[in-house]
Amino acid sequence: MNEIVEKVETEEEEQLAEGTLLSHLVELRNRLVKIVASVIVLFAVLIPFNQEIYELVSRPLFAASPDVQMIITGTAAPLLVPFKLTFLVSLFLAMPVVLYQVWAFVAPGLYKKEKHFAFPLLASSIVLFYTGIAFAYFVVFPLIFGFFSSIEIDGAPWVPDIASYLDFITSIVLAFGIAFEVPIATLLLVWAGLTTPETLGKARPYVFLGAFVVGMLLTPPDVISQTLLAVPVYLLYEAGIVMSRLFAKKDENPAEPSA
Repeated sequence: MNEIVEKVETEEEEQLAEGTLLSHLVELRNRLVKIVASVIVLFAVLIPFNQEIYELVSRPLFAASPDVQMIITGTAAPLLVPFKLTFLVSLFLAMPVVLYQVWAFVAPGLYKKEKHFAFPLLASSIVLFYTGIAFAYFVVFPLIFGFFSSIEIDGAPWVPDIASYLDFITSIVLAFGIAFEVPIATLLLVWAGLTTPETLGKARPYVFLGAFVVGMLLTPPDVISQTLLAVPVYLLYEAGIVMSRLFAKKDENPAEPSA
């Protein structure tokens, strides 16, 4: 009799787990559909303005070197580059929707107190992402392109290819957008109980070295862009430690699960 009861309970648990997994997969699919739809809508709205977008994106280059001209070497580049550029801009503009959908997917599993902190973290992550992009556009690009344009090689004028330029700025913008999320990542590590502010403080030398390694991997092989990424990453790491200490003081009591 006990074996029959245990077998029935096991089957019920398996059905419950299967139903839960299926519901999570459906929810994940719905969130991904909303993300893709938001990017597509923005792309459809922005595609008529691809020339204006190109002028905005190329402005740092022409400001640093007014005499430079870009060339097109790929056969399909005149068609593909504007579409690719507009798509990437649409993706960056849709980032608030992307982050919100991620938050909405994990929110049901959070405690009440965690949900209380989740929205400020979501807003902060969006602000930091766009701050990283703005830092790259207004600070990093002028310095990098000014440095590149100052290098002269006899018989080899500097004429950037438009597709290579797009790949270059995309990698820089994405690297800085992600790097500026360091305080949020640091706070989440403490929040999840994987580390403590004290442990993070002891790891400062390794993080300082690691920031330059990350800068070397995520940016083009020039000292300026690597340093301009590594220094903010380390400073943001310090900001994350401060935030995690403040959070630890406010979260001394365990949170109660939401009803």
